[in-house]
Amino acid sequence: MNDTDGDAAAVDPSDSEGRADERVWLVERTYGDDELNLIILVYATPDGERYVRKERALTSFADDRPTRASLSVPAADLGDTDPDDRERYAEEATRMADRHDPDDHI
Repeated sequence: MNDTDGDAAAVDPSDSEGRADERVWLVERTYGDDELNLIILVYATPDGERYVRKERALTSFADDRPTRASLSVPAADLGDTDPDDRERYAEEATRMADRHDPDDHI
């Protein structure tokens, strides 16, 4: 997975197998309830319909791995957003896209 593509297009060509990547934006950052020292990052498509969840150990924020405003991920890795979250995710993804370049560190 390449999360540093600079093109903000919704769908980008990806690998030689013909899979497409989709641009997702950071919409939520929370602490894990069940696990100590776990941060959950949720990225969603601008329409809020699809999302991907990333988990990082709290200690990983002390090293040089940035949290980016946006990622480009294979469409097959995206899940369908719960209907109760779609509008909120769409609003936040749009806000992030308007205020940040995809590679901005958040």
